[in-house]
Amino acid sequence: MLSKAATMEIPINRNGDTRTLAEDDSLEQVAKLQWSLDEKVGSFTITRDLQQVMVSGPNLNETSIVSGGYGGTAEGIIPTSSIKGSSMQDSRSSSSTTAEEASRGVAVEKLDFMKQWGLNTYKCTKQMIAERFGRGSRTVDLELEAQIEVLRDTKRKYETVLRLARALTNHLYSMVQTQHALGDTFTDLSLKSPELRDEFGYNAETQKLLCKNGETLLGAINFFVSSINTLVNKTMEDTLMTIKMYEAARLEYDAYRADLEELSVGPRDVVNMARIDTAQEQYQIHKDKYERLRSDVTIKLNFLDENKVKVMHKQLLLFHNAISAYFAGNQQQLEQTLKQFNIKLRPPGADKPSWLEEP
Repeated sequence: MLSKAATMEIPINRNGDTRTLAEDDSLEQVAKLQWSLDEKVGSFTITRDLQQVMVSGPNLNETSIVSGGYGGTAEGIIPTSSIKGSSMQDSRSSSSTTAEEASRGVAVEKLDFMKQWGLNTYKCTKQMIAERFGRGSRTVDLELEAQIEVLRDTKRKYETVLRLARALTNHLYSMVQTQHALGDTFTDLSLKSPELRDEFGYNAETQKLLCKNGETLLGAINFFVSSINTLVNKTMEDTLMTIKMYEAARLEYDAYRADLEELSVGPRDVVNMARIDTAQEQYQIHKDKYERLRSDVTIKLNFLDENKVKVMHKQLLLFHNAISAYFAGNQQQLEQTLKQFNIKLRPPGADKPSWLEEP
């Protein structure tokens, strides 16, 4: 294929003469024909390429960014898809790095906690063994220790009262149920035995009256048991829990105090002085905790004594009046006792499920 530049050349023979006019005309015509064909083919190719571009459009994922100037080598071409993939990989790697750092921080925190817990347990165990074998000193508050011992003894005695009161309630309930069944039997026999109707009727009325008074007494004793149970298993138990925390704080305080005293006797080098400073800080922390809990125990013991006196004064008066009125047969006084202490009896059959709840 001849190019356009070929038409601009002037052929020269060996002698430097130009060719004949016929040869020049023929060559020029051939060159023009070839040029027109090249233009048509080139325009057709360009038109087809433009149509494809307009229809399909550029694919952004397949576009390229050329680094360097025009005509650079293929090494400078960077596909945008690789850039997007690398950015996603960077974001994933950064998120995974953040997650690893967070998990590493949690692991370090747990490790420090376990280390501190183990050290504290070791010191407290060492102090406890030393106290039991009489080798270590123990901080003692004589007045507070006496009050704690009185509370524990009182709690044991009140638990005995609570157990016996519950036993009395069970026996009284069984007696009331027996009296109720006996009264129903007497009533049935009075209807079926005309010759003993009056005798069976008297006994039936007596048993029903005793059953009613027994239910009233049962309500009073249940209220007594509930109040004693609250006093023993909630109020006293809460104070004893604070006392347990106080005793644990006392043991830790003595353990760190003994550790500080042991380090103070050692040499005064740089390493030992740093240990003494750390031990001094821990000693002060546990000392403050010990004193705070000791104050809490003192306050709760005083509050418990006041509350115990008020509760027991009311409950013992209730128990005495109810028992006396019941065995004296004074139904009016028994009912007045329940009104005095705002005790409401459950109606008969309240413990039984309704017909909707029955299977």
